[in-house]
Amino acid sequence: MFEKILIANRGEIACRIISTAKKMGIKTVAVYSDADREAKHVELADEAVYIGPAPSRESYLVIENILQACKDTGANAIHPGYGFLSENEVFAKRVEDEGLVFIGPKHFSIAAMGDKIASKKLALESKVNTIPGYNDVIDTTEQAVEIAKGIGYPVMIKASAGGGGKGLRVAYSDKETIEGFSACKNEARNSFGDDRVFIEKFVEEPRHIEIQILGDSFGNVVYLWERECSIQRRHQKVIEEAPSPFITEATRKAMGEQAVALAKAVNYQSAGTVEFVVGKDQSFYFLEMNTRLQVEHPVTEFITGLDLVEQMIRVAAGEKLAFTQADIKRDGWAMECRINAEDPYRQFLPSTGRLVKYSPPEAVNGVRVDTGVYEGGEIPMYYDSMIAKLIVHAENRPAAILKMQDALNQFVIKGIHSNIPFQGALMQHPDFQSGNFHTGFIANHFPNGFTGASVDDSFHDFFCAISTCIHIAYLGRAGNISGQLIGHQYEIPSEFVVVEGENGKQSYSPVSLTQVNGGYEVLIGKKSFMVQSNWTPGEMIFQGTVNAHPVILQVERLGLFYKLSHSGMQFNAMVMTTAAADLQKLMPFKAPPDLSKFLLSPMPGLLVNISVTKGQKVQAGEKLAAIEAMKMENVLFASQDAEVLEILANQGESLSVDQPILQFK
Repeated sequence: MFEKILIANRGEIACRIISTAKKMGIKTVAVYSDADREAKHVELADEAVYIGPAPSRESYLVIENILQACKDTGANAIHPGYGFLSENEVFAKRVEDEGLVFIGPKHFSIAAMGDKIASKKLALESKVNTIPGYNDVIDTTEQAVEIAKGIGYPVMIKASAGGGGKGLRVAYSDKETIEGFSACKNEARNSFGDDRVFIEKFVEEPRHIEIQILGDSFGNVVYLWERECSIQRRHQKVIEEAPSPFITEATRKAMGEQAVALAKAVNYQSAGTVEFVVGKDQSFYFLEMNTRLQVEHPVTEFITGLDLVEQMIRVAAGEKLAFTQADIKRDGWAMECRINAEDPYRQFLPSTGRLVKYSPPEAVNGVRVDTGVYEGGEIPMYYDSMIAKLIVHAENRPAAILKMQDALNQFVIKGIHSNIPFQGALMQHPDFQSGNFHTGFIANHFPNGFTGASVDDSFHDFFCAISTCIHIAYLGRAGNISGQLIGHQYEIPSEFVVVEGENGKQSYSPVSLTQVNGGYEVLIGKKSFMVQSNWTPGEMIFQGTVNAHPVILQVERLGLFYKLSHSGMQFNAMVMTTAAADLQKLMPFKAPPDLSKFLLSPMPGLLVNISVTKGQKVQAGEKLAAIEAMKMENVLFASQDAEVLEILANQGESLSVDQPILQFK
C-alpha cells in the first residue's frame, strides 16, 4: 500500500480523497494555485505544494508542475480526481514513466475509452448498440453542416475530450450547427486543450442512465448497479439517484453486463462509468465511458456500502477485488443534489465572492455533505461552479425525496447565490416525484428560466402564520427591555397585518393570534394554524410544527421585511400593527431608476471581449460583449437597435454583478 498520495485536483473532490486516504492511514499532498492558497483541501492535506497562477491552464493542467511536486514530496502515487487531467492519457503515461502510480485506469484504457471518438469505434467493434453519428474528426464548419444534415436534425455536437457539459451543443438547424460547432471547439480548447469535435443524432426524450464499473489488474470486472442522471440543465447534471426509478431488472442486468464486457475489452483497471441513453421502450445505446471517478459516485457508495475511492487506491496498489458480482448488494435509495455557486433567478449565471454564511445540514441519519469550502472562504471565478454535494440515503424513493427536502431547507448559504431554491422546487415537482421525466425535464418545465416555486393559497397563509410568529418573537425580546415604567410596559398586540410586495403593488392580510400551550393559534380569515417552535430571533433555521406537521424553513430579516425560504418558495413580508398598516397604504410609490440605456453585467466575471466601439450603431441581436466565469463564456447581445454612447468598462476587467459596461444614446 502507498505511504503517500498526491492529489492532482482541488475543491470538493480533493477533500473527498483526503478523507479516504486518512481512513486508510495514507499521507496526502495537496497542490494549489494562487486562488486556492487558503482553500480547504490545502488545510486538510498533510503537505501542500504551490503549482502556479489561478487559471487552471497555468496550474492544475501543467503536468510538469504536478510531477515535480510529487518528486519533491516523495509521494508514491497520484490521484487525479475528476476534471482537469483525470482523463488525459498523456498525463497517465507520464506518471507511469516516472515510476509513479496513477490511481485510475492505465493510459491505454484512457486512450481507448476516454476519447469519445475512439470509444464509439470500439463499441461498434464490440457489437454494442451505438447512436447514429459521424465518429471521425470534423475539420470545418461546412463539413459539420453537411454531416448534421446527413444524420438528420436534431444533432448533438460534442467535443471529443469533453465532459461536465463543456464543449457540447444541441443543434436543430444549419444556423445552430454553425454556431454550436465554433462554440464547442473554443470551449474544448480552453477547458481541455483539445478542440476535436464529433456529431451524433440527438435522441429526443431520452433517459441518461450510467453503470458504475470496477476492475482490477487480475481481469476481474464488476458493475455496481446504475445511476439515474436524467435531471440535467444544459447537459450538466443537477440531480442523480440510485437506483433508477425507470429501468427494469432485466434492463439493469443487460446494461451492467454490457458495461463489463466493454471494460474487459480494454483491460480496464479502476473505477469507471459507462453511460447509456435509454429510450421509452427500455432500449439503450452506449453513449460514452468516463475513465475516472464520477461526481455522483456517493449515491453508489450509499446503496452498495463500498468506498469507491478506497477501491481505486487498492486496485492501483495491485490488490485483487475482494468481492464478486454476486456479493454486491443494493440497499435502499440514494439521491444527490449538486449545490452550485450560481444565481437561479438570473438564468443560472455564475456567482462568485465570499461565503458570508455557510452552514450545511448535519451529516447524520443518512445525510452526507461533500464539500471543499468553508464559511468565510472565497468562491473564485476560475473554476467549476460546484461548491458542495448534498447526498441522502433512505429506505425508498419517497423517503429519500422527503429527506432531501428537509436537508435542502436546512442548507444555509449567504454572500453568494446558490441553486438551492431551484433544487427545492425540483424536489416538489409532481413529475419528478412520480419518476416521470427525461433529460428534457428542466428545459420543458422551466423554458423561461426559474422564477421560484409558486406560492399557492394554502402556502401563502402558512407563510403568513409563521412570519407573524417570528415577528412576535422579536417583539417579545423587545418587550423584555429593562427600565420600563411600571404600568406602562410594552404589551404585544394580538392583531396584525401581513404586508407583501413593493410600494404600489402591496397586499394586506389581517392576522390574529392567541397563545396556546407554549405555541400560537394563528387565524387568517377562516383558516387556523397551530404553530409551535423553540425558534429564537437571529436563528436562520425555523424548525417546529404547524398543525402538528414538522416544518423546516429558512428565515432572514432584511430591514422591516422577513424573508422566508422553503422548498424553492420565497415569501417576503412585513408584519405590522393594524394602525401601521393603514399608514403604510398612504406611503407614496417611488419608481426605480431607468437602466434601459445601459448594458449591465449579469454576473461577476472577466470581461474578455467588447465587440463594439463608441459611436457605433448596433442592431437587435448583435454581439456586444463576452464575459467569462467558472470556465463558461457568456455572450451579451443587443436587445434593440441603439447607438453606443460610452464604453464604461475595459477589456480584461473583473466585473461585479450589474456593473455598467456600455451606455446607449
